[in-house]
Amino acid sequence: MIDLHSHILPGIDDGAQDDAVSLDMARRYVAQGVRAVACTPHILPGVYHNTGESIRAAVARLQARLEDEGIPLYLTTGADNHVVADFVPGLKAGRLLTLGDTRYVLVEPPHNMVPPRFDDLVFGILLAGYVPIITHPERLKWIEGAYDLICRLSDRGVWMQVTAGSLSGRFGRRPQYWAERMVSEGQVQILATDAHDAHRRPPDLDQGFRAAERFVGTEEAAQMVSGRPSYILHDYSPAECAPICVNPPEELRGEGTGDAQVSRVGDAGGLVGRLRRLLSR
Repeated sequence: MIDLHSHILPGIDDGAQDDAVSLDMARRYVAQGVRAVACTPHILPGVYHNTGESIRAAVARLQARLEDEGIPLYLTTGADNHVVADFVPGLKAGRLLTLGDTRYVLVEPPHNMVPPRFDDLVFGILLAGYVPIITHPERLKWIEGAYDLICRLSDRGVWMQVTAGSLSGRFGRRPQYWAERMVSEGQVQILATDAHDAHRRPPDLDQGFRAAERFVGTEEAAQMVSGRPSYILHDYSPAECAPICVNPPEELRGEGTGDAQVSRVGDAGGLVGRLRRLLSR
């Protein structure tokens, strides 16, 4: 498995507070079968003054510590990029970071209110050649009144990342409802942990996988935690990535839902076999 949203870097945001916590998180990742993690600390002007340069240095330092400790976990760069007016210029200048220097970028909206002209900003990111991935939309306080906006963004090619703990109920009933609904409706491409520590908000990608499996079946749940994250880190285009295939287990299917429902994420073609070979290396 690959986790594309983690606050594992020590001492630079509200995630891991020191090296000991980071190492504990890393061991927990490895124990559940995660082989790669994108380090995605907050970049939020006025609160978390991280930059692309400082994050790269922190990732290199933690990777060296993991190697010294014999922890077989690969780290790559990224950021939980909060919405700002100059988002695209920030990406081009290196102040904001994509995932592993690919075209895919995490975008975190404000939690309490829909930002003005949010759809224009996100579509501007698309037009600039990036693929925006909205982080944890199921936990946004405004999702009830703007779910049509989430669906509209998804229909236009914006990707969605749901938090594993939301599916397992860690954040309460409301986020769990929206997480289950979005996953079941085929709105979600990526499942990630948004882990901040080893206990209160721990790496729990395996639990998220098992929860998603109940709603979409084993193959699609695996795409959320392994297949598409691997495609992303290899910088495949969205059209090359496996389409969302909502195929729940027989006992969860209602009348007339026996066939898999496929959404328009792109045709993977012969890449599924190639992906299996990549993951087996």
